[in-house]
Amino acid sequence: MPAGLVLALDTATPVATVALVRGDEVLGERLSRASRVLSDADELLVAAGFSPRELAGIVVGTGPGSFTGLRIGLAAVRGLALALGLPVAGVSTLEALAAGVPGALPLVDAQRREVFTLADGEPHALGPADLVVEPGTTYVGDGAVRYRDLLEAAGARVPPDGSDVHLPLARHHARLARAFGPAAAVEPVYVRAPDAMARRPAA
Repeated sequence: MPAGLVLALDTATPVATVALVRGDEVLGERLSRASRVLSDADELLVAAGFSPRELAGIVVGTGPGSFTGLRIGLAAVRGLALALGLPVAGVSTLEALAAGVPGALPLVDAQRREVFTLADGEPHALGPADLVVEPGTTYVGDGAVRYRDLLEAAGARVPPDGSDVHLPLARHHARLARAFGPAAAVEPVYVRAPDAMARRPAA
């Protein structure tokens, strides 16, 4: 992470997260929705007594998650980075989610009766019944909440509903960020085709 002030955000899940971080210090964090991330960022900067020109870099969640949410977040970050001449780093939404509880496995609700998760370090979309559940393993994310009964029946642990550990908090994105560069080089991770394409009848 570059020395100085960093703005981090993730819009891949229904609850968007935005954080303002300097080194190891979290100066502020907001939970809202994708359409509000720029407003949230501005409010965090004002509350902390900084201007956008004082930012050293931006971190954005790359998914997988909501196709629309990812596009909103990446567009916001690219516009801000271009206007301010800032470097950008992309961080996996799944990795940021897992970082909230060391040793936990992330599950993001992918709709279509699937979850996004990590397998051998790579993102995949799986049906809940296809998950290989190790008894005693902790699962986090809105996918874990949705399929709590199935997971707990297999011996897994799922923290209580409403807990922040089920959100890919932007503070974790800032901590995990490594390679900063041009905003245009940061690409979303979709894993599968958007819902609209999946529903399109074959020609």
